[in-house]
Amino acid sequence: MSRIIPLTAAATMLAVATLATASEVDAPDPNLVEARSIVQEFATTLTGELKEAVQQGGPVNAIKVCQERAPAIAADLSERTGWTVGRTSLKTRNLDRNSPDDWEAGVLADFDKRQAAGEDVKPMAHAEVIETADGSVFRFMKAIPTADLCLACHGSDLTDDVAAALDERYPGDLARGYQAGQVRGAFSLTKPL
Repeated sequence: MSRIIPLTAAATMLAVATLATASEVDAPDPNLVEARSIVQEFATTLTGELKEAVQQGGPVNAIKVCQERAPAIAADLSERTGWTVGRTSLKTRNLDRNSPDDWEAGVLADFDKRQAAGEDVKPMAHAEVIETADGSVFRFMKAIPTADLCLACHGSDLTDDVAAALDERYPGDLARGYQAGQVRGAFSLTKPL
């Protein structure tokens, strides 16, 4: 059994009645607020480090940041917040670390459908309370839009040095061929309730 919190551009911060009583509907769900804050910190930190890496050594330098710093940032956030924090995609680059579970794959497929139907990827998110054998968990995913910064390593026209560096670091890499504005993947957070 699960309870879904629909998150549209017009109501991204509101809890719906399935998670709130009538008197609570006007107040944002605290788990949703916290999850969004964690995603914002993750995205801001990673983007800043990627931009700095590109400025210092080009896109090849940024590959190392994604491979090493992104998991470290996620681990730090997980430890500090009590959430399990990560990133995933239907077209993973690091199969061992970022392959989606069934729930994540379903949400990512829905994100792709929503984007194909014309919805803006930037505010796209999904939250749901899932009942597991160990109890209820709050799950949250926030779509990662493919930005211009991403295209040097995730686009269709990779330079030879970038392609070689990706091939060396990520055997089986599937995370290429994106266009700006597409769903690149998602931040994925889980918290026991």
